[in-house]
Formats: sequence, C-alpha cells, structure tokens
Amino acid sequence: MAGSILIIDDDPVQRRLVEALVTRFGYQAITAENGRVGLERLTSADREAIAAVLLDLAMPEMSGIDVLEALAKAGLSTPVIVQTAQGTIDTAVSAMRLGAFDFVVKPVAPERLRSSIETAIKVGALTGRARKRGTSGKDRSITLDELGVSPAARRAAQLARKAAATDMPILIEGETGVGKEVLARAIRAAGARRDKPFVTVNCGAIPEHLVESILFGHEKGAFTGATEKHLGKFVEADGGTLFLDEVGELPLEAQVKLLRAIQEGEVDPVGARHTIKVDVRLISATNRDLARRMADGTFREDLYYRLNVLSIPIPPLRSRTDEIARLADLFLDQARAAAPVTARTLSTGARDLLIAYDWPGNIRQLQNVIFRAAVLADGDAIEAADFPQIAAEIDAMPIHEARTSVLTGPSTVEHEQETDFKAEMMVSLLDASGQIRPLADIERQAIQAAIDHYDGRLSEVARRLGIGRSTLYRKLKEMGIEADEGRAGRLAS
Repeated sequence: MAGSILIIDDDPVQRRLVEALVTRFGYQAITAENGRVGLERLTSADREAIAAVLLDLAMPEMSGIDVLEALAKAGLSTPVIVQTAQGTIDTAVSAMRLGAFDFVVKPVAPERLRSSIETAIKVGALTGRARKRGTSGKDRSITLDELGVSPAARRAAQLARKAAATDMPILIEGETGVGKEVLARAIRAAGARRDKPFVTVNCGAIPEHLVESILFGHEKGAFTGATEKHLGKFVEADGGTLFLDEVGELPLEAQVKLLRAIQEGEVDPVGARHTIKVDVRLISATNRDLARRMADGTFREDLYYRLNVLSIPIPPLRSRTDEIARLADLFLDQARAAAPVTARTLSTGARDLLIAYDWPGNIRQLQNVIFRAAVLADGDAIEAADFPQIAAEIDAMPIHEARTSVLTGPSTVEHEQETDFKAEMMVSLLDASGQIRPLADIERQAIQAAIDHYDGRLSEVARRLGIGRSTLYRKLKEMGIEADEGRAGRLAS
C-alpha cells in the first residue's frame, strides 16, 4: 500500500494505539504530538508521501480545528479524518465545513477506521489525478462561455471577456473555493498571452520571511539557506500571466515591493546588484474585504488601486443554485476520467440534496464531495445516501435555513417559528430612552446572538460574522463572554 498516514494526537497512549492499527492495516505511520508539529510535516518538502491524516480535535496550543483552517488557507488537499471523543453532530459539521474528509468517534472500531482510511486515500488520489489533468496542458481549459448559466456567472464572463482583450490588472473577488483561479485561467486563454506562461502564487501560504524571495527571486548566498540562485515568480511569468491568489494576505513590506514591481516593470532579487525587467499580465484574487483591510492599515491603498483596475466579483455557490447540477455532472465526468468508478449519473434525490445545501466551501467543496461519492457508489447512479455528511448538515440546519430546502416546502408551523426566530434575533439600535446605543453594546449583543444561534460553534460564528477566529476570541475575552467550543457562550457574571 502506497503512502503514509500522519497521526496527530497529543495523547501518547492514543497515538500508539492508532499507530499500531495503521501499521496492521499495512501503512507506514508517522506521528506528531501536537497540531503545530503535524502542520509542519504537512507543509514540509516531503508532504507528498503523506496519503491521509488522522487528526485529533481536542488538543492544546493548536486544536484540530485550527489545523484544518491552516490547511485550507495553505491550499493543501491531503484528506483528513477527524477523531474526537465527543461525537456530537455540531462537532462533525464544524469539521466537515472546514474540509475534513470523514469523522470518527473514539474509541473507533478497527474496521471502521480501516474503511475510512482506504476511502480517503482513494478519493485523495482521485482528486490529485483530476487536478493534474486539469492543469497539465493536455486537457483544454474551461472557456469564458462555459463559466456558467446564472446571471452572476454571465456577468463575470462578460467583464472577463472585455478584460481579456487588454493587459489591465484584474482583481477577482469571492469566497474561498468559488473558482477564482478557474476564471483567471479562462481570461488568460481568451487573451493574447494564451500560449505564454501562467504562473500561480498562493500568497497566503508563503512564510513571511520568504515572500520577497519567492516573488522576486534571490542570488546564491543572499541569505542563510540560499544555496542556489532562484529566479522568482515574476521572472518565471515573464511574457505571460502572473496570478496572485489571496493577495490580501501579503505583509506590508512585501506590498511595497510589489507596488514598485508593478509601477516600474522590474524586480529587485534579494542579493542582486541589478534589477530585472519583466513583462507580466497581473491577475490577483482575494477572499478578503480589501477596503476594510485598507481602513485597518493592513493593506496599502496605492497598491489596491493598482491591482483593482477592473474588479470581477464571483458570488458564492449558494446564490447560484442553478449551477450546482451542471457542476456536479462536470465533476462526475472528471472522476470517471481519473479512475474506474461505476457511477455514470446522479439520481434525482441526490441532485435535490445537493441543491438544498448551502456549500460553505463553494465549488471546491462540491468537487471533493462528488469525488468521494463517486468512489463510494456501488451502482450506475450516485444516490442521496452517498452524501451522508451533506444530509447530516441539512438535518441540523436551523428552521430559517432549512425552509429553502427543495426537499420539503415550508409549512405554516415553520413560518410561525421563523417569525418568532426573527423577532428573537433582532438587535436593537436604540436604548429605552430612544437614544442610539453605544457601538460596543450593539456589537456585544450581535456576537452573543450569533454564538447562541450557532450553538457555540465558534468557527461558524467567525465565518458568518466575517471575522477571523483570533479576532473573535479577542473580542470574547474583552467582552467577558465564555468561549467554550461546541456550547453556547454565555455572558460572564
């Protein structure tokens, strides 16, 4: 059996037990005593040897949820099987929303663990082959005409078509997983540089001390560890297109040098005596609100206007439900091309289930879900039962979200419950005397309401409020709100 299994658990006894099981199954086991060490191994040079991860959720310093968030930010797709001693549906939903492949409860039966690992490895290999096929150059890229049929997709295609005829910098905005790189590649394919290099950089995955070197290059001996000369991404993309994904994550110092490279058309490699002229078409993408980051002082205003000559927003998949069935068919075709799977189509029930879901991970999550179901399906059609995690999340949705499900229509009782729910969730702007309340009080009430609404699932609370988990934790501490993951927070007395 190819590949190793990385076991991340702070409990040494549990690590040894799982290591023994994994070895008995015929895999090589690699262990990490905490989330930080595990993440280092997953981002190291030999990470390709890791076929799957067994991740404990409850760990000090860096929890399993933190590890999942870091993997998503780094764009790593190694399948992760989450382990926890507290098998609540909320915990499972939180982990799955962050990209976990499967969810097992300690102590897990050996056959259950073996089945989960085998399926995870199959799906991971399938996803990897499909991605390589999609970027190998042998398979044609999606064209602007094929981006989608919804009004939002057509609007994005219209803007992209105009931009493709020029060399103007483009900023693509949208949530993680909506297909920003797909759009960037389609723009490149429709332009004059279609046969030139297309170089991608995930700005959020670069260690801060290496940003300058990776973007602009370095000379041999320029710093400790620089044993060879490195050209840098700008030089690699010379004559072609440079795609800066998650550009909002760049540190301020790197933003200054990026601005200079754009303005002057040249880069200054670390340790070099002379600058290098470059000619690149720049396309940037972000899932951040750069206007807010400018206000916070974490993103330069002059760089923003240099990158945002033309902005192309891509709406989330949950607002494009008419795209879901078409994309699901496309991903099933990719799965069939990448591996011998029996499924040829999706049943009506499966399609209805997918349309009813809100897809927090957007198109990337849909692709992974279809690949997993294609591996698990036994017959010619993928059934609703082949999407157990999606079904579990829909069952767990609050009534105001579930009302939009195409599986069941709204009833009178649901409507009344929804009305009561809306009244409870109202955040008043005025105090008892009719005066505007202090902003801090309004924010406090809104955060408390979100915690109660999402049953204390802080990752979901942060995502819905549009802030980072660290920001949420800081605010909870300042406001004196208890922050127990998995339980509703309550104002400290």
